[in-house]
Amino acid sequence: MKTLGNILWFIVVGLWFFIAWMICGILWCLTIIGIPFGVQCIKIAELVVLPFRKNVKTNFDAHPIANIIWLIFFGWEITLGFVIAGALLCITIIGIPFGLQCFKLASLSLLPFGAELSLN
Repeated sequence: MKTLGNILWFIVVGLWFFIAWMICGILWCLTIIGIPFGVQCIKIAELVVLPFRKNVKTNFDAHPIANIIWLIFFGWEITLGFVIAGALLCITIIGIPFGLQCFKLASLSLLPFGAELSLN
């Protein structure tokens, strides 16, 4: 089931999200100040391409200042988008697994610094 979910996710949204996050990460990495933010965008791109069978463990204490800066300028907007998409997907029975993946992406996009991705 996880493989089918990853295939459907990749075809419908995963590829487009991956490209968008990679472009953002590369653009951020062009500046010296933006490199940490670019690395976090690439981390999110790694999860968004195939989110099934991956867990996110956030750790705010690892980099609190960077997480606060991310949260103020980028995190809350991205997280809000993923939460709305997840809520809309969870309305239908077929969309529940994809909605849960959106909630997982929301937790990573809220506090990406210090977060760890692991296989399930």
